[in-house]
Amino acid sequence: MEKIESHACFGGSQEVWTHASHTLACDMRFGVYLPPQAATARCPVLYWLSGLTCTEQNFITKAGVQRYAAEHGVIVVAPDTSPRGAEVPDAEGYDLGQGAGFYLNATQAPWSTHYRMHDYVVDELPALVEARFNASTARGISGHSMGGHGALVLYLRNPGRYRSVSAFAPIVAPTQVPWGKKAFAAYLGEDRDAGRDWDACALLASLAPDAQRLPLLVDQGEADEFLATQLRPELLEQACRASGHPLVLRRHAGYDHSYYFIASLIGEHVAHHAAALHA
Repeated sequence: MEKIESHACFGGSQEVWTHASHTLACDMRFGVYLPPQAATARCPVLYWLSGLTCTEQNFITKAGVQRYAAEHGVIVVAPDTSPRGAEVPDAEGYDLGQGAGFYLNATQAPWSTHYRMHDYVVDELPALVEARFNASTARGISGHSMGGHGALVLYLRNPGRYRSVSAFAPIVAPTQVPWGKKAFAAYLGEDRDAGRDWDACALLASLAPDAQRLPLLVDQGEADEFLATQLRPELLEQACRASGHPLVLRRHAGYDHSYYFIASLIGEHVAHHAAALHA
């Protein structure tokens, strides 16, 4: 690993690191905010998954998370949204290929060699973080849009891996909306059952009675341009109600899909995670 950025911030350090990923077969970057508490004690880690078109930079420069992470003593890790590089397959448009990894493990050529973001975020990245930084094994996960989809799916697919989960404007049912249908057809093929394995609403429907049920905190702007066509939070409400899964879904008049929305509420999300991570 190599540190390529470091900025003093709220008594801690906002850094960006690069490393060769064996999971993704390319070089990857991630942002990590180290709060002042990490200088003397192991701190829990909140993993943030960004949305379509984003890199590690969007969240760390626009959300204002560092202030709250310093207050609560939480390390925040923000990976890139997909594998990158000249050797990595790509596609025209913003919603497939580089910048659009969808936090799954692709099974179809030419994507399957590199597009394994699930395994990267769940396994490889935490191993690096916990070995290099003063990080504990207490982990939370959150994200926005495609990253909100990722946060919900990674939590549901990996019981016991995370202690807390939240999302901003997540894609809750990718098998039922255009973004997900396009990406899943490319990465997973036309088998609808394969797509259900990466769909939060479908995973909720198949939860075992004794499955882990962490409280879900989800915020959604009512002026979001993608609300009715791509996000459809009412499907998450229905799935949680049917499966008995706790959900707090908050709708906010006037707020759109942008980082202005995230910055307005990120402090409440960090507090939500900190309460569980420090328990």
